[in-house]
Amino acid sequence: MRRSLSYTVPPQWDGRPVKEFLRRGLGLSTRVLVKQKQADHGLLRNGAPCRSVDLLFAGDRLELRLPEETAAYQPVEGPLAILWEDQDYLVVDKPPQMPVHPSPGHDCDSLLNRVAFYYEKTCQSPAFRPLYRLDRDTSGAIVIGKHRVAASAARVEKRYYAVCQGVLSGEGTVDQSIGLAPGSKILRQCGEEGQPAVTHWKALAAAENHTLLELCLETGRTHQIRVHMASLGHPLAGDDLYGGSREKLSRQALHCGRLLVSCPPLGTDLSVACPFPPDLVEAFPWTGELSPQQSAIVSQRS
Repeated sequence: MRRSLSYTVPPQWDGRPVKEFLRRGLGLSTRVLVKQKQADHGLLRNGAPCRSVDLLFAGDRLELRLPEETAAYQPVEGPLAILWEDQDYLVVDKPPQMPVHPSPGHDCDSLLNRVAFYYEKTCQSPAFRPLYRLDRDTSGAIVIGKHRVAASAARVEKRYYAVCQGVLSGEGTVDQSIGLAPGSKILRQCGEEGQPAVTHWKALAAAENHTLLELCLETGRTHQIRVHMASLGHPLAGDDLYGGSREKLSRQALHCGRLLVSCPPLGTDLSVACPFPPDLVEAFPWTGELSPQQSAIVSQRS
């Protein structure tokens, strides 16, 4: 069954066109609006089909019937740790060593393949729209929108947890641009020629010459946390690409542990916490007491 969204037009939108209410009032993207216009009965005003240029009046009931999804992905059975699910979002705990999308050497063991199998088994739309990506070796919560509105209109705030080498205390901010290192297609470095990047960090605990950090990002550059912490002389444990040691952990000690997801058109605010993975706690047992406790809290706005 097609997902349907319904809105009562408030007085301030009286006499204004449908497309203006959808774009400015609800925050839908131009792409989503185009798809709705193209869909059969995609836009309904008071139960009758309407155009995006038609005028609305206070008290009108505007309905969006979201188009059917036609994407096809290779489903592959495997474990899938679900943190939260409703008709708009699927939030899963991505394990380390798993890419979000298929890639060379990982043609059928990506998160996409696992989710495709789960959607097929539960007779859901095949759409796979992650709101952001995590590096293959980064663990933690990732949000997948089940349709275009959920994916395009959402705002996400993430809290990362990382174990870096050396001892840090207090908190701080790294405000350094990041770009590709000369001659490399993978390695990043700080430098004036890169893109602006800002990382806020806070030390939570330290032991065995390592520090557990909580981090939040103002920007989303590739390898941002890894590059910024290495620039401070405190690379992440296990991150040999940026100078970290793999003595205790064979991948970067980085985990997405908390999320706040807000989507005004859906009226939903979602808070999710995702515990540290076993390999991180095994390598650094003293971090276990500070691991987020798995939870999902959702509030529905009118």
